[in-house]
Amino acid sequence: MRLICSGEKRAFAELYRRYSGQMLRYFRRMLWKDEERAQDFVQDLFLKIVERPEAFREEAKFSTWLYSSAHNMCKNEYRREEVRTRHASNLKTKEAFEEHPDDRIDEEAFFNLVDCYLASCSEADRTLFVLRYELEKSFPEIAAILNVPEGTLKSRWFYLRKELAEKLRPYEMMIRI
Repeated sequence: MRLICSGEKRAFAELYRRYSGQMLRYFRRMLWKDEERAQDFVQDLFLKIVERPEAFREEAKFSTWLYSSAHNMCKNEYRREEVRTRHASNLKTKEAFEEHPDDRIDEEAFFNLVDCYLASCSEADRTLFVLRYELEKSFPEIAAILNVPEGTLKSRWFYLRKELAEKLRPYEMMIRI
């Protein structure tokens, strides 16, 4: 980041190379699997780095700062679309959980049900799930990103996994959470 502040273009290219894929995965999951929106958010995030490199605090770890920025972008997006998203999520979730799966449900149906459950979760639980399970971040990293005590995160993780396992009980053989 010091090199970026001094105008070094190769430093920015290296940061983009290292982190753009991870950030795309994060935004894709956090923004309702909307690929185009996720790509736009990645571009906006890196544009913020170019426009305001001084916003980075040197005492912070860069990846933590980057994920915190991404998390804040998602929170702002949730606020903008809260009513529409809540209505759509409730309809999808209700339909998915009213079905009675038989023994021949394939993996795609299982993951669709996981997606429906996550869509019905709070933004905080969905963020925790994505950071911990999909992006394999440690609890200390997540605590720094979300500015939440590590113990609180571990407790929320325990209850989130327990509730998800209960919702997915018909798929017990497939659960690896």
